[in-house]
This record gives sequence, structure tokens and C-alpha cells, in this order.
Amino acid sequence: MKIWVDADACPKPIKEILFRVAERVQIQVTLVANHPLPTPKSRFVNAVQVPAGFDIADNKIVQELSEGDLVITADIPLASEVIAKGGHALNPRGELYTQDTIRERLTMRDFMDTLRSSGIQTGGPAALNQADRQAFANQLDRFLTKYKT
Repeated sequence: MKIWVDADACPKPIKEILFRVAERVQIQVTLVANHPLPTPKSRFVNAVQVPAGFDIADNKIVQELSEGDLVITADIPLASEVIAKGGHALNPRGELYTQDTIRERLTMRDFMDTLRSSGIQTGGPAALNQADRQAFANQLDRFLTKYKT
């Protein structure tokens, strides 16, 4: 199993948690982004730079993903593709998407997109806080305990 990170929008504190986990449990973590990313010197952490463009990083992750891999992303359509391919998706706030929850999230995302396109201001997500970081770390630990072989 590998961990893939949709790194263009992944918050720095979440990447730092992933770097520590990579060393602690000796699991491969690959960050995918359309710009260079600093990574620690580690045989378990690497970065892949893709060209800029709509969904290019997402497409690279889906292309490289193996069944059972974990993807860290807040991108609902990417999470849906990951689940459809047999992977797992965890968002930076600690929500592990499932076959059931991803449908609900896609519906809500589409609804909010419709509101925004009609001119209604919907606001964005709240800033990542300490509780979010803790929820992510806890869910990641639970996931790795259950699935890492």
C-alpha cells in the first residue's frame, strides 16, 4: 500500500503529519503537484511534479493508484474516482470517504457549485485548525492499523 497526496491544496501541517508517519511506519508517501514541493530527505517520501492544468495532478494519481492505496485529498470528484478504482480517500480534516458518503458529498458539491454559478456567495471552508489536524492524524492512524500489511 502507498499513500498518494493531492498536494497542490494540501495544508502544510497535514504534509508534516504524513512525513512523520512515512518514517514511523515505513510507508511510501508520494506528493503530486504542478509545482516543485519541498520534501524531507527520506526513502519513504517523494514528490512528482506534473504540468499545470485542470485535473492533471488528479489524473496522475488515479493513473498510478493501485487497489488498496490511500489518497489524501479534499477534492470530492478525485475521491470518488479513487474509491471507484478500489482505493481509499481521506480528506485533510480526517473524514474517510466511503462508497456511501462519497455520493452524498458529490451531490452537495454539485448543489453548491450550482448556487455559486447562479451568483450566490457560499463562502469557503473554515481554516484548518488544531482539532482538524488531530482528527486527521487519528483517522490516519486508525486506517493504517486496519489496512497496512
